[in-house]
Amino acid sequence: MSLCPILCFVLICFGAASVTAQTCPNNGGFTPNGTYDANRRLILSSLPSNVTAQKGLFYNGSIGQEPNRVYVTGMCMPGSDPVDCSGCIKTASDGSLERCPNQTEAYSWPGDPTLCHVRYSNTSFLGSLGLSPRASITNGANVTSDLEEFRKIWEDLVVRMVDAASSNDSHYTANTAALTPFQDIYAMMQCTLDLSSDDSVPQPPDGQANTTNNGEDSKRLSTGIVVAITVATVFGVLILLVLGYVLCRRRNSYQRTQFETDSDISTTHSSQYNFKTIEAATNNFSSSNKLGEGGFGEVYKGTLSTGTEVAVKRLSKMSGQGTREFRNEAVLVSKLQHRNLVRLLGFCLEGKEKILIYEFVPNKSLDYFLFDPEKQRLDWTQQYKIIGGIARGILYLHQDSQLTIIHRDLKASNILLDADMVPKISDFGLSTIFGIEQTQGNTNRIAGTYAYMSPEYAMQGQFSMKSDVYSFGVLVLEIISGKKNSNVYQMDETSTAGNLVSNAWRLWRNGSPLELLDPAIRRNNQSNEVTRCIHIALLCVQDNPEDRPMLSTIILMLTSNTITLPVPNLPSFFPRNRLELENVSEGFESSRSTGKSVGYSVSDSSITDLEPR
Repeated sequence: MSLCPILCFVLICFGAASVTAQTCPNNGGFTPNGTYDANRRLILSSLPSNVTAQKGLFYNGSIGQEPNRVYVTGMCMPGSDPVDCSGCIKTASDGSLERCPNQTEAYSWPGDPTLCHVRYSNTSFLGSLGLSPRASITNGANVTSDLEEFRKIWEDLVVRMVDAASSNDSHYTANTAALTPFQDIYAMMQCTLDLSSDDSVPQPPDGQANTTNNGEDSKRLSTGIVVAITVATVFGVLILLVLGYVLCRRRNSYQRTQFETDSDISTTHSSQYNFKTIEAATNNFSSSNKLGEGGFGEVYKGTLSTGTEVAVKRLSKMSGQGTREFRNEAVLVSKLQHRNLVRLLGFCLEGKEKILIYEFVPNKSLDYFLFDPEKQRLDWTQQYKIIGGIARGILYLHQDSQLTIIHRDLKASNILLDADMVPKISDFGLSTIFGIEQTQGNTNRIAGTYAYMSPEYAMQGQFSMKSDVYSFGVLVLEIISGKKNSNVYQMDETSTAGNLVSNAWRLWRNGSPLELLDPAIRRNNQSNEVTRCIHIALLCVQDNPEDRPMLSTIILMLTSNTITLPVPNLPSFFPRNRLELENVSEGFESSRSTGKSVGYSVSDSSITDLEPR
């Protein structure tokens, strides 16, 4: 087995700002503006946000169906600023579209404002090894050294770096070697984050030290080296910087995720508990203490030695999806403090155990009160306070916290109620942090509960503050009606059957919105407040995200009757059944690992990741 493809960048510290390498292999073409071209442009347009959303600044995925399927990978140098990384990936993507207008494969390695790599192809390269793509940039400066001595030194350096890069969790290394008393070789090397150390052999492939004589003195050489090296000449303080990447792949992504989980959570400001303390608090994780379970694992009620009641979320050891969500939730929630958000008290990391400890919320979740026929219904005063509390919690996530956070999984079961029936938003496993001035994100990993998803997220993977607003609108309609937003969808506004959103719209249009109200509390309610809340909810579920109000506006609408509400536009009407939904969404596939796809659960309209066996 040989080394993976290696590339070299050449930067001169005063003079050249950046160097870009780009190739368009002659491996076939396609018809412009056809299906392959559309898929290529779509997946490249979302690549900057997808790469920067990952902890390791590495992303790969695919879109479409054969023969028009497009495979893509993108990565930035570790430690890159997310804004710089996003700009670099966009430069690479745009450059590929411009310089390879109808090629089915392209590679791009920009060097400004950071180092990054983008590759797309019509054939899968995910998990395969080889000596291509390869790009060479010649350093035109003279380097004083014996040719054989130079080759020996740089080959030894590369071997040592391959060993180092393939054996550490970041798969990144930098090193130096003395060439002469006045010259040093510097090198940087990075492997992609889903390749094991066994996938590369620490020996330089043939032809990577391509040197030529470029002067009258045979000891003055001009080098063109396709590897991650830098030759620094201490002569007039001239520094030639050659930066490169080893494009390797690591198969065991679970080990990388586990490493990142431990290091990320350990840096939070939450208290760390030992496992014996949590085991004692939950009576050895007794089934009588169990509160519920999900894809991540199980939740138990516990009582600490101080008498404090807690909720203990224990990650399943076999859950790869749960590991990602666990890390996201632990790091994110520790930075949030708001009355309407569930509070993280601490965590436990021992061996394979990964546990989060939350404040205990005695009244379970909102769905328990809304949809359980045996449970006493909430009165309108309670409902109205819950609606306002949820809105304030989302506003904090969107605008008032130090971070801009899109929850992406707002639903009744993720709204907990404390002893005073104060709502607390929970479950931040799918949440996404937006950068400064970022207004929208894209994902190929569509996860959550379909009944609460905005149409642009369910169909195109686009999410924003307005997708959370849509989910909030559905929640308000569920609170008022006491009914779930079902997975039955009408296709036009004349149909008599439909989901909760379409029924609310029909009643509103017919001038009888109060018929939506839960019959158990239809009496003794404030009809004006109820009607206004239904009106606000319909504004939130409008088809066009731009038509939906911001949370700050929603708060004003809820608290001030002097604000005139605009007339809501027609909400989205979804496909009637699962088959039509899958036809609409065909080709939109998960990208976290080879073999993943999006799956739709008919029973509960939830979307989850399917892992390969």
